[in-house]
Amino acid sequence: MTFLPKWLTFLKGKEVVIANAIIAILTIGGQQLFSFFTFSCPCHVGQNLIYGLAFLGVPALILLVVGYALNNQTWRLVMGKGSHFEREMSSNWLLKCKLLCFVLCSITGRALVAPVTWLAVTLINGSYYICAVSEYVPVHYYGAAPNVTAAERSRILATFPCRQLVPPELARARDEVILLLRYQSQVAGWLLIAVVVITVFLSYCLASCFSPLSFLHFRYWNSYVHNEQELFDEATEHHSRLYAMQNVRKFFGFVPGSENVKEIRIPSLREWQAISGLAFLKRVDKEHYDYSLLHDWALKERASGKYLKIDEDPGIITQL
Repeated sequence: MTFLPKWLTFLKGKEVVIANAIIAILTIGGQQLFSFFTFSCPCHVGQNLIYGLAFLGVPALILLVVGYALNNQTWRLVMGKGSHFEREMSSNWLLKCKLLCFVLCSITGRALVAPVTWLAVTLINGSYYICAVSEYVPVHYYGAAPNVTAAERSRILATFPCRQLVPPELARARDEVILLLRYQSQVAGWLLIAVVVITVFLSYCLASCFSPLSFLHFRYWNSYVHNEQELFDEATEHHSRLYAMQNVRKFFGFVPGSENVKEIRIPSLREWQAISGLAFLKRVDKEHYDYSLLHDWALKERASGKYLKIDEDPGIITQL
């Protein structure tokens, strides 16, 4: 019975590691499905390289952009103009640059998980690399097609990723070339994984060495930040709901979930028009904004108008 709580205790505070692992697993699965359903090498001179590099690089670039976009720290950095950080650090540019570099490295590290996983898995698989560079292999080392022009040799090599297009007399040379290219691709994939692992490990070591906090103090800080964010999100949801309830109550005379509702408000045509249309964030003064048209109406208008007593005849409407 105590096994599960121990595991939950162990995993607490390791949300980043777990999230990165999940992202990597999903990327691996997506790459396999992507390759199975969509990848088909054209086996044509000049097209193989573009096609193979596109399948290697474009998904990785998209995953990188998505990784940046899904990280809350990215938007904190982008939207942090005029913040307390800007005011406090304006006189200390060195400290400001160090903090910016730390935040950017943290964001980039998280964003690189998916694209690096994609590149590593595709290189270990080898299909994209074989398609991309097949026409550039020095095939004369294998004694194949010795008496043809360079252009014809490139054309023959470009067909090697497609077994059905290779002449029977070149089948052996084709197998040897494919083995060579798969070897190169897989070695590159494992080297990429090794470089990334070593870089991440050294980065954590350097960050720990230069950290002003001890190990236990650092764990406490991580726990505090995590709990603070959870509580802040809960309070944000509750606060915004209560604030919105006040504006909705002013417009309709009640809010959903209210008990013993005696009367409801009947908005006028002008009021319906005031809250309809496209809503934009509107600055009211130096410190406050209107979040919606209903919010703007509630701040400007007095809660008057027609009210309907719901426990009486629906045709009886009172004017207040």
